[in-house]
Amino acid sequence: MKIALNTNLTGFENDLCDVVRLFFGEIELSDDAEYSIFVEYSESEAMYARAEISQNSERLAFFEQTITAEYSSDLLKKRYMKRVAKVALFRALKKAFSYSFTPWGSLTGIRPTHLLRELEEESDPIQAKDTFLNLFDVQPEKYALAKQIIDVQKPIITNIKPGDIDVYINIPYCKTKCLYCSFPSAVRTNKTDMHAYIDALKADIAHGAKLTGSRGMTVRAIYMGGGTPTVLTESELDELLTHILGCYGEIGVEFTVEAGRPDTITQKKLQILKQYGVTRLSINPQSMNAGTLIAIGRSHTPQEIISAYEQARELGFTINMDIIACLPHEGEADFTHTLNEISKLDIDNLTVHTLAVKRASSLKESLEDWVMSMPDSETANNMLNTAHRIAESMDMRPYYMYRQKYMRGNLENIGYARAGAECIYNIDMMEEMTSILAHGAGAMTKRIYKGSTLRVERLPNPKDIATYMNKQSELFAKKDKLFE
Repeated sequence: MKIALNTNLTGFENDLCDVVRLFFGEIELSDDAEYSIFVEYSESEAMYARAEISQNSERLAFFEQTITAEYSSDLLKKRYMKRVAKVALFRALKKAFSYSFTPWGSLTGIRPTHLLRELEEESDPIQAKDTFLNLFDVQPEKYALAKQIIDVQKPIITNIKPGDIDVYINIPYCKTKCLYCSFPSAVRTNKTDMHAYIDALKADIAHGAKLTGSRGMTVRAIYMGGGTPTVLTESELDELLTHILGCYGEIGVEFTVEAGRPDTITQKKLQILKQYGVTRLSINPQSMNAGTLIAIGRSHTPQEIISAYEQARELGFTINMDIIACLPHEGEADFTHTLNEISKLDIDNLTVHTLAVKRASSLKESLEDWVMSMPDSETANNMLNTAHRIAESMDMRPYYMYRQKYMRGNLENIGYARAGAECIYNIDMMEEMTSILAHGAGAMTKRIYKGSTLRVERLPNPKDIATYMNKQSELFAKKDKLFE
């Protein structure tokens, strides 16, 4: 959809476009467009924004919004400027397109829970609730979800100590490429030079361990993701885990490994993971419908998922499973079947993703072939409600959440867990509570600065595997500087 956007808020165009996408999906800015959007900002005693929506030069709706706010820095001022403009634009669009499904109101960020926690700290829970519902236009059930999550997270966040840091290790290889995947991961073949990548990764880990030691930092949790870490052979896995523990010397309170593809799991690999202190595994079916697994490019069956689970449970791992709502050709009955099959297993965590059509995915490239088979917003919402109900029946409660662009129904991804089985890394990372030292191609290091205003500085590792391996000295210097 082509949209003409005119505003005097230079530098805020991307934020305004995020609001527009809630109503139009993917957009392209163009002066020659059917729909025109105008956003004007000014300030005197209060911050003021006026938004107007037109179609073929005929005004459909407009809205004026003011916010009175105190701010102690330019960063806070920009935050409030963005807030008043986005609210005005959202409400004008909602007047023009009242049928649009917008459960999170004008919120477009990844972390609604992060915002709610900040609002409670700035004022109190009652005022924070009022802001969520009456300024941001969040639906009551979504506020209740966010509130439940931050209350569950509170004791885990309270236990963070000064100097705590999490470590992320990336294995950017998979057995096959899923239809919906947008990660910069490669398919491992017989020609893959995994030895070269592991050598580079080991050098990265050794540098990171030296860095944390010299800065007096303590590892709180380790997370090995991808890709699919269990695409490594048994000997490669043993070699890498030996190196990780030899460098860092400890795993903190939690060590998670994504064993996402059940067809990459063997009894010996599980024993190696257990031997080196891995505490938590993620075995990800995505669907328990055999036809869907074939359609989305996964080379395993529902029975292999159950078999992998049984082997892991026998060794005493805490187990998470990921599933995806709104996969092509799946309706409510198919999704409910997946949930019912998983509810028969004694898992500790269930992560429910809502399908997001990412630009770098095969799904996006062939979207016209799939779009008619994908659920609408109402069906997507029903699926998540069913997941919530079944997770509760499994004695789980939501403990972390995040949102993405291009999600079906403007909804969310939710992690559920039994009490005491919450993934600490997921909370730390998503709520930006601890710095993350990341190793491997495509991984993101983050340093968290806590003060009157939270500040986050990011350092991405090169996504291209060859570039990552060839530019390590430059990358290490940047990490040293980031953690000065």
